[in-house]
Amino acid sequence: MSPIEKKLHDRSHSTCEISGSQDHLVVCTLAPHSEESLDHSVLITQSLKEQIENPETTNPDDWRGLNDSMWNEHVPVQVLSWRMLSRLKKQDLVEMMYLDEETLAWAKSTGEDDDDEGKIIHKDTNGNILKDGDSVVLIKDLDVKGANFTAKRGAAVHNIKLVWDNAEQIEGRVENQSIVILTQYVKKTK
Repeated sequence: MSPIEKKLHDRSHSTCEISGSQDHLVVCTLAPHSEESLDHSVLITQSLKEQIENPETTNPDDWRGLNDSMWNEHVPVQVLSWRMLSRLKKQDLVEMMYLDEETLAWAKSTGEDDDDEGKIIHKDTNGNILKDGDSVVLIKDLDVKGANFTAKRGAAVHNIKLVWDNAEQIEGRVENQSIVILTQYVKKTK
């Protein structure tokens, strides 16, 4: 167990900070942050984390705990509660929440409150939806600016990160260098 995971277990008394369940708990770091930390992560069930990462699988019944978690004193729990209430179209509860400007900006950074038209959705060259942690393959040789090498066609890029404010860009490691890649030059692998 990582030190952050231990601190999250201490903070939540080893229960999911949304549902109160004690089963299959995992750390979930809230976008746009990617490093686990007490200030940017929550402890939730694996099932809820999977629903966050795959919005099409969201089951409203699994999120009943939002009625309580929206009042949690910890900012990451408030942010996740706001995002999921927005996704579930619980506007009356969203309006009851008070988040300071900085926290509200963080909560809105993923576009959960936008209509589907305004959402930033990352898609590969074939139109497949990309998400954090996916693996892709380059479909074209790419000259990497500022790093004297060419990322070769067919190179696998694992554990990608989405550039949260630009649907045409992802980040990944090629030849041990972190680079930004245009989504039009990648194909998602299964």
